[in-house]
Amino acid sequence: MSFKAAIIGRPNVGKSTLFNRLVGRKLALVDDTPGVTRDRRVHAAKLYDLAFEVIDTAGFEDAPAATLPGRMRAQTEIAIDEADVIFFVVDAKAGLMPDDRTFADIVRRSGKPVVLVANKAEARGAQGGLLEAWELGLGEPVPVSAEHGVGMPDLRDAVVGALGEERTLGKDDEDDDETLAASEVLIGEDIADPEAEAPAYDETKPLRIAVVGRPNAGKSTLINALIGEERLLTGPEAGITRDSISVDWDWRGRQMKLFDTAGMRRKSKVQEKLEKLSVADGLRAIRFAEIVVIVLDATIPFEKQDLQIADLIIREGRAPVIAFNKWDLIDNPQQVLAELREKTERLLPQVRGIQAVPVSAETGRGLDKLMDAVVRTHKVWNSRVSTGRLNRWLEGILAHHPPPAVAGRRLKVKYITQAKTRPPGFVVSCSRPEAMPQSYVRYLVNNLREAFDMPGVPIRIALRTSDNPFANRARKKS
Repeated sequence: MSFKAAIIGRPNVGKSTLFNRLVGRKLALVDDTPGVTRDRRVHAAKLYDLAFEVIDTAGFEDAPAATLPGRMRAQTEIAIDEADVIFFVVDAKAGLMPDDRTFADIVRRSGKPVVLVANKAEARGAQGGLLEAWELGLGEPVPVSAEHGVGMPDLRDAVVGALGEERTLGKDDEDDDETLAASEVLIGEDIADPEAEAPAYDETKPLRIAVVGRPNAGKSTLINALIGEERLLTGPEAGITRDSISVDWDWRGRQMKLFDTAGMRRKSKVQEKLEKLSVADGLRAIRFAEIVVIVLDATIPFEKQDLQIADLIIREGRAPVIAFNKWDLIDNPQQVLAELREKTERLLPQVRGIQAVPVSAETGRGLDKLMDAVVRTHKVWNSRVSTGRLNRWLEGILAHHPPPAVAGRRLKVKYITQAKTRPPGFVVSCSRPEAMPQSYVRYLVNNLREAFDMPGVPIRIALRTSDNPFANRARKKS
């Protein structure tokens, strides 16, 4: 990327709407409620011929450092330090507020080039707010409507003026187009099918990992501990995370893309529109991910909501890994771990052998073991078994425990083949698929899992009937 731009301003001026406009997709949650954005989000953006990275930030508020708004402000200050140019957004419709002037002084002291963006300029009465913006002393305000895409050519010219043509129009790195094409998509119509067949296990592609769980289980703290920096906003308050934020990370030479998600409560408790948007965003992250780390509070594990989240992940075909967090608060760890693993096998039989690792995001304990479990599970999720091995296995299974007779006629199972990976999916050819008991299908799944070492991932079996080659001939004779 040729440069990095940070979008800042007080709450509810349209920063996330401008961010979505620049990246070309609805990645950031947008709502009329002030303070929707809390974490900073970085993404590839284009503004006509300008290719750059843009950072969405929380609303800048003057608050004590120990409070949630104060911690949000610290994240915004980090974004200012990282940026090459600052988009300072004001609300032309509402006019200048005292906080606008306070934060303009902070931006000015940073010494970074500034583009003053007067958003909502399409509104009636916005001309007065546009004129007021001159008072900030940050140069000529650029009137735009981020929601409707008005004023983008002027914004492009202002960026070139702030940074210079050599910096903004110089030749991009050769991989810029590739980076833009491969950038993550969480919300939008053009999401690539995550079930698409992979030709072979590829360790060169970033491994997509979503981190999910109930509110206050420690998801953001866990990601910060993994990457070794305070990248995501954390604190004692439940429900801090709202957007699904992606973080790129390198672990032992392997590229990872971590997705932090909002805490998921029971559906009956989710009333506010904003929380519904946050949960929907988290569900999209699950569908886009390959591995989903389910963070459980080890002091109160396996609440009903935890099991519902796990069931959702399994139904979506993702590969789950359990992290028993807050392990530093457990007094008798050996006994508790044995009890938790017994509960895991009993409560989640559909992913028998699931990897479950005790960790402490606060102390950093168990993080390497967690990532080892993630990589192992990912390999199993991508595993493929040859048709020859499968049918030799099937012969032994049928000899030991043949299918039952239904309505006086024994079911015939003819052959099996693997149709897909991610998760492993198999097709079994049999005489009467509709009559096959689910108990026998489960028997096949459990034996497949054990025989071919596929613990902890969903396994799909589809029953098919083979066509009778003489059926058409018989119909013609009649």
